Amino acid sequence: MKPTTATLLAIRPTRCLSAPTSRRCAFRSRSFATQGGHRASDSLGSKRRGVTPFNDDGYVPWSELSAGEKTARATQQTFNFGLVLVGLALTGAVGYFLWTDVFAPDSKISQFNRAVDKIKKDARCIEVLGDAKKIIAHGEETTNKWRRARPVASSERVDQQGNEHLLMHFHVDGPKQNGVAQLHMVRRRGEPDYEYKSLFLDVKGHERIYLENVHVPSSGGKKQLSLFGVKW
Repeated sequence: MKPTTATLLAIRPTRCLSAPTSRRCAFRSRSFATQGGHRASDSLGSKRRGVTPFNDDGYVPWSELSAGEKTARATQQTFNFGLVLVGLALTGAVGYFLWTDVFAPDSKISQFNRAVDKIKKDARCIEVLGDAKKIIAHGEETTNKWRRARPVASSERVDQQGNEHLLMHFHVDGPKQNGVAQLHMVRRRGEPDYEYKSLFLDVKGHERIYLENVHVPSSGGKKQLSLFGVKW
């Protein structure tokens, strides 16, 4: 059965009335969702973890920090900067110690090594101690079995004229016998290099062997050569 014209006219107003209602419902739903999203974001922002000197990772911008949080961040950064300065100071102190005591040409270790080389090259010392390749020099006797760990006894002093004196003694062991070496060096006031005042080796049962002795005049009056902070 086909619908009549009156029936169609009766149906059309119903459709027209229902369409605006659905649009209004959809608009209200979208408006509610938007407002709900803003409220959720506001609630998340309000629940941000407070910044303290112990948990600040720099993620929160400075402009969003409160006065107390800004103080906490400044405290943390000041502490970190202080740690960096302390680390630099310690590094500089260690570097200065290594240079002055180990690597510098006039350091104690350098003077010790040069004195040992003189002993190993001296024919009189080789005759008493034995093969130069087997001669070992070390510091004071300790309970440590490793010879390299034995400290070399040394001292430094300045006399009334302003001259610097370096005194050192160490043990020298050879295949035949053992001995004790004494070293005395002087750096005169205003001079950059040390000079040998005395270097000798004492071996039990033998006369003292002088490798350097300022009281003995040098032959020919030749001018001393300065090398590695030492006048030869």
